[in-house]
Amino acid sequence: MRHDAVLVIACGALGRELHAIRRVNGWDHLRIRCLDAALHLRPEEIAPRLRAELQRAVGRYRRVFVGYADCGTYGGVDRVLADYPGIERLPGLHCYEFFAGAERFERLADDEPGTFYLTYFLLPAFERLVVEALGRDRHPELRDAFFGNYRRLTYLSQTRNPELLDRARAAARRLGLPFTHLHTGYGALEASVVRFAAG
Repeated sequence: MRHDAVLVIACGALGRELHAIRRVNGWDHLRIRCLDAALHLRPEEIAPRLRAELQRAVGRYRRVFVGYADCGTYGGVDRVLADYPGIERLPGLHCYEFFAGAERFERLADDEPGTFYLTYFLLPAFERLVVEALGRDRHPELRDAFFGNYRRLTYLSQTRNPELLDRARAAARRLGLPFTHLHTGYGALEASVVRFAAG
């Protein structure tokens, strides 16, 4: 049975932001299906999972949008979408780029290529996803193996929240990196979803 609703199939790291955009705009017709954000630890699995979701969704929803950029798939997302004409994805290579905007992100990367970027998603689970998952809590000597090429941590904030800003500063201290902050809002994520939902 076909729904009159439209669907965004997205990375779980964007779930909070997508639900906020839907809520602010009062979109009852927009459905959000988030895949496990931990797929970023295994980016080769993103494209097959996305293909499976698209196979289930196409024909059941009026339109479908993909809430992924390239996300380390080296063109894998685009190869999947080549089989689904008319279905678009988020612009750019990764969420840092579409949050900051392509030009601003390029300036950030040129200014300091050795930047560890942080968004809201990693903050609540920073210890588990960054420190413990990489074994840094058990083997502090691994700091340079994993983070030795980084020269700063830049927090790209989507909302203005002093508590989250403090957590981001603490993450930088935990990694032994200088801290910088750039408020981006939802950037091209919001613009892309607004265009899709209104179309």
